[in-house]
Amino acid sequence: MLELFKIGFLTVTLLDIIDIAIVSFIFYKLYALLKGTIATQIFFGLILIFILSFIAQIINLRTLSWLLNLVTGIWVIAFIILFQPEIRRLLVFLARNPIFRIFVRSQSPDSAYVIADAAFELSQLQHGAIIVLIKSGGIRGFVETGQEMNAKVSRDLLKAIFFPRSPLHDGAVIIKNDTIEAARCTLPLSVTTTVDGETLGMRHRAGIGITEQADVISIIVSEETGGISIAEDGRLWRGLSKEALRKKLVKAIGAPYIRKWKKPTENAFFDQ
Repeated sequence: MLELFKIGFLTVTLLDIIDIAIVSFIFYKLYALLKGTIATQIFFGLILIFILSFIAQIINLRTLSWLLNLVTGIWVIAFIILFQPEIRRLLVFLARNPIFRIFVRSQSPDSAYVIADAAFELSQLQHGAIIVLIKSGGIRGFVETGQEMNAKVSRDLLKAIFFPRSPLHDGAVIIKNDTIEAARCTLPLSVTTTVDGETLGMRHRAGIGITEQADVISIIVSEETGGISIAEDGRLWRGLSKEALRKKLVKAIGAPYIRKWKKPTENAFFDQ
């Protein structure tokens, strides 16, 4: 390998530079995922232990090295236990990479149109709702918290589920392809409590929370205001129109967007 330069007795090659760059990128991504959580302090604590262990071995501090080795000997198990939620988020982040998404079959946009129509009508009625649309993979654990349905998605069915007096309205609906897998599902709450200075309710926090842990997109209809929001990758977009909702859903499932027309009338116009 081509030698670039030397630092004392250390020889630095191009491969070393690439190796350092990759490790730096990994640490940067880990920090970005952990930023703002309690795990950040634990992460820096582990880094400090590794640095101390490295220094102790260089200057031959045997007792300190032995003590630190006791900790580093079980660091893999400790890392998995302490950072279980963050490891899940990292794996989800990798799964969302476009390189991996090319192996996922594009879905039909029909379900996106049906969901958008249902959400818009629920919004007009001010019936609260959370609809989770799976983009890739599955979230079987969350499906099992609700009532399994395995029914073809339809506007009327979604409206019936989220009717306030329905026994299934309290919870989320999970949809994969064009099938409602389950209703009345329990979702994890996000630690995010405010967006743009506005306090989030439990419904919006649940909608954001599931997108932080899985490759999904969630549609939230506010019971108080009737506003429509979308959560994806831990971010929230509020106040969406019917057409904006359709575009966002179709883009999320990787299908071509087709603007729909209403039945021909004397003055034809786009379905808004």
